[in-house]
Amino acid sequence: MLLDDHENDHKKSRRPGLFARMRGNFLAGLVVIAPIGLTMWLTWSVVGWIDSWVLPFVPYHYRPEQYVGINLRGVGVVFFLLFTMLVGWMGKGILGRSFLRWGESLVDRMPVVRSIYNGLKQIAETVFSQRETSFEKACLVEYPRRGIWAIAFISTTAKGEIDRDIPVEDEIMSIFLPTTPNPTSGFLLFVPKSDVIELDMSVEDAAKLVISAGLVYPNKENPAQPAQAVAAQ
Repeated sequence: MLLDDHENDHKKSRRPGLFARMRGNFLAGLVVIAPIGLTMWLTWSVVGWIDSWVLPFVPYHYRPEQYVGINLRGVGVVFFLLFTMLVGWMGKGILGRSFLRWGESLVDRMPVVRSIYNGLKQIAETVFSQRETSFEKACLVEYPRRGIWAIAFISTTAKGEIDRDIPVEDEIMSIFLPTTPNPTSGFLLFVPKSDVIELDMSVEDAAKLVISAGLVYPNKENPAQPAQAVAAQ
């Protein structure tokens, strides 16, 4: 009888360990499944959103669904890519450039529409330009006050009246300070070069650190050592 009680107590003492292992396995599986599932869901949603906007402009007899009998997701994306490449090819020609200048001259006569169009055009040219325009390096700056440090990205050195009118003898750097968890929004800062601490980590690693709110370091085994140095070893 005493032996049976001892075995029961022993089994009870093992239950927390079993539950802990099951919980650990579940969390480990969640870490693997969640990024894959979210990526697939976002891709599926974006493709469906593009289809919903593009397919109404495509004549029905050009849609593959009438031949295969099912609604194929992604057809609108294909038409959008083909149409965009066609517009780009036409825009590079003399006739296309002339038509574009004529259209922009009409837009320039509309006060509100002109401001919206010019702003969106500048953003599109900056984001989708084929020239090598990107952040130079990641850095640390004191923001929003002295003693508090934030990760930022060095754009370039300040030029023109920005550099001329700032009453500092040191070279002025254009710094983009992103927000967490959305690094596409942030603040443009003009900081003296002596107040900027350049980091060894790449711009991509710094962006991951910002997006993860400080949870993902370039080298999680030894955060003090840059990931590039570890790869070189």
